[in-house]
Amino acid sequence: MEDKLVTVAIHTYEKAQMLKKLLENEGIEAFIHNVNTDETSFSAGVRVRIKESDLTKALSIIVNTIKAEEDINSERIIENTHKILIPVDFSDYSMRACDIAFKLAYSMKAEVTIFHTYYTPAFGNIPILDSANDDEMLRIEKKVKADLDNLKNGLKRKMNNGDLPSIRYKTILKEGIPEEEITKFSLDYNPSLIIMGTRTETRKEQDLIGSVTAEVIERSNIPVLAIPENILLSDIEEIKNIAFVTNFNGNDLIAFERMMSLLHKFPFKIFFVHIDNDSNKWDEIKLVGIKEYFKKQYPALETEICLLKGRDIIECLDGFIVKNKIDLVSTNKRKRNMISRLFNPSVTRKLIFHAKTPMLIYNV
Repeated sequence: MEDKLVTVAIHTYEKAQMLKKLLENEGIEAFIHNVNTDETSFSAGVRVRIKESDLTKALSIIVNTIKAEEDINSERIIENTHKILIPVDFSDYSMRACDIAFKLAYSMKAEVTIFHTYYTPAFGNIPILDSANDDEMLRIEKKVKADLDNLKNGLKRKMNNGDLPSIRYKTILKEGIPEEEITKFSLDYNPSLIIMGTRTETRKEQDLIGSVTAEVIERSNIPVLAIPENILLSDIEEIKNIAFVTNFNGNDLIAFERMMSLLHKFPFKIFFVHIDNDSNKWDEIKLVGIKEYFKKQYPALETEICLLKGRDIIECLDGFIVKNKIDLVSTNKRKRNMISRLFNPSVTRKLIFHAKTPMLIYNV
């Protein structure tokens, strides 16, 4: 039977030529299709194709190349590995996220910053009398500081009782719009992880952090661990089954590597999951290739591949999570431009508000 050709990448002409040469140097015959011969230096959408029988080997080569490119920024990544940022709004569920973050920080030997953003009339330029404005600002600032003191006292009690590990942390109060201030601060602080609480969809209009979590995911390059209010886990160490949802993008594999660097100390099983209404043999082959690659990288890791068919991603995931007792869902969310964000609702945002399971979202 003829060994058919499959597409492994779509690049500009220049990058496609580089990938073709790389694969051929490793003994894999590669072909370039869809080239605009009149504007080869500018053409995009050029397909790099290989024989289907070479797929697994090609995936391994491509992923290793991506990792090598990422190592250029390794100093920044290493710097990130010991910091956790915890935005809070002093609600019960954001405090739950705080507890989980402290336990994870202890296992990582990470420093922790608790961050709260508050809004005042002066910041919003509300047209009220100056004296009333000043009084309102003082009232808000006094309440915020009291809430922060209560949080610190609660953490101290838990650490003294042994409910939380004893770690050092700092707190920061900022005036402004939460999602903007969190994103801005994370650029300077450069954490390896942001941990935030979130409420369910039916209550999202009543909260602050729950709705801000999805916005931070949209804006920030930092991975976000979203902790739902009704989470059953009390510690990351309790995670036994992780669903890693992939769309076969090369950056998904980088996100997976980063997830493993964060959670590698804990024993768990990984389910590689792909959801598509028109799932086919090609999808299954790619999943097998991903599994085989990571089996070589992590020989002790228990893995399973799952191809889910359906139009409704949330419905598909719900059934899968229940059936396989999934404790954490992880995925990579590629950036989109502002126009597409305005006219296409974010699947990630829907998942955040719907989820009853923690979600670890990367933006690689």
